[in-house]
Amino acid sequence: MTTKETVEEFIEKYLRIESEKKCLYEDQKALFDDYKERLDLKAIKAAVRIAKIKAKLGDSEAELDNILDVVESKITV
Repeated sequence: MTTKETVEEFIEKYLRIESEKKCLYEDQKALFDDYKERLDLKAIKAAVRIAKIKAKLGDSEAELDNILDVVESKITV
């Protein structure tokens, strides 16, 4: 396979992935629109972010909870 063919193949795959990402983003936006009247989307988005962070922490989750308790006690909004 020539370099030109390899680049063309790469670009085709890349553009397909970009298109799929755009479709997924639009689906996600539609999902939020469907639920905006029934749920507090700001809270849902925050909960998802927190869940993702905790999933990455593994055994450090308890330490995070301890730190958060201290930080939250000092921060008032």
